[in-house]
Amino acid sequence: MKVLIVEDDPLHRSYLHEAVRAALPECDLVLEAGDGAMGEKLARDHRFESIVMDLQMSPRNGIEAARTIWRERPDTRILFWSNYADEANVRGISRIVPDGAAYGYVLKSASDERLRLALRAIFIEAQCVIDREVRGMQQKSLGHLQGFSETEYEVLVDIALGLTDRLIAKRRNLSLRSVQNRLQQIYEKLGVYDRTQSDGEARYNFRSRAVTEAFLRKLLNQATLERAEQDLQEWLRRHARLTGSA
Repeated sequence: MKVLIVEDDPLHRSYLHEAVRAALPECDLVLEAGDGAMGEKLARDHRFESIVMDLQMSPRNGIEAARTIWRERPDTRILFWSNYADEANVRGISRIVPDGAAYGYVLKSASDERLRLALRAIFIEAQCVIDREVRGMQQKSLGHLQGFSETEYEVLVDIALGLTDRLIAKRRNLSLRSVQNRLQQIYEKLGVYDRTQSDGEARYNFRSRAVTEAFLRKLLNQATLERAEQDLQEWLRRHARLTGSA
């Protein structure tokens, strides 16, 4: 059995190495990578089936690395080990997990025993292990508000990228009215409409304020927008080819 550790902090890598050895005595090889790009290379070169992956790394983060690894080998088992359990990361991972893949999401604050149990459950028993705090993060991040549907979340990301209503409609295969309806729902769920003066005049541009609220509530983060920008540029290139525009 082989395990790859992808973590940019040397102390955390050392801790994970010891945890893997303690939890998986049948493991005969443990390799380490200091960022997502090196993790992708080692995973490809050595055909790792078991990977422990940090999320926040530079220049290539854990979600991007996992997406590439799963695209090439969808049966790879990945345990995400991170300080962060915000909705942006939870949604980011849920969007890239292949059907039927065994994976986990354990916080770095978890106990040593919790980490060891997760390592065995995922890599030996092919079970999914998600920390309770992670599962409840969407409700916690939104407080009393209703959660976002997938389409609403996509529209939220698109307005954060600066897209117009018409381009969002074209990209998401929605009518213009549907986009505008979803924007109203986003504003309501983020409490943007509540931020008005006593005379009813808005204090903010609703669109900009919705993006700010999304960042403050950790619905969006830098990694989410970096991935979204890459996806947008790919879509624009495909759309240009199809329509023959420059």
